[in-house]
Amino acid sequence: MHAYPGMDALLTIGELSRRTGVATSALRFYEERGLIRSERTSARHRRFARPVIRRVAFIVFAQRVGLSLEEVGRELARLPVDTVPSRQDWARLSGTWSQRIDERIAELERLKAGLTGCISCGCLSLDRCRYVNPGDRAAAQGPGPRFWVRAPKHEPPTQER
Repeated sequence: MHAYPGMDALLTIGELSRRTGVATSALRFYEERGLIRSERTSARHRRFARPVIRRVAFIVFAQRVGLSLEEVGRELARLPVDTVPSRQDWARLSGTWSQRIDERIAELERLKAGLTGCISCGCLSLDRCRYVNPGDRAAAQGPGPRFWVRAPKHEPPTQER
């Protein structure tokens, strides 16, 4: 007997895709990476246990927060595989994300402020940035918008404004 009468215990990949909004190709990729698991029928068709729905939702949310798939995998390894994780399980995993979200918000605020002043300084606004970036000294730091690209954590930012 199933936990939910009238519902199959296992989902096809198409059903999982419809329930999660994630493409079947992405679900196969997640499975290849070990982020989710399926069972195989005698015809080798994938069948997913219902708790996989929550794992997929976690993957999608974690990626939106900015976690890489490797980080997602490490986090998921801390959860039970064949049961629905508890509220405490989710709280334990997501508790460390506040700082990461705050960093993303700060970065987006900087980008928003840059839209009205200088577009990605590093630089496309040569008429203004000859004062901020004389001699194109930002180019020595690498390609792209150097004043907006986050410096590695071990290096202090080099922006001089």
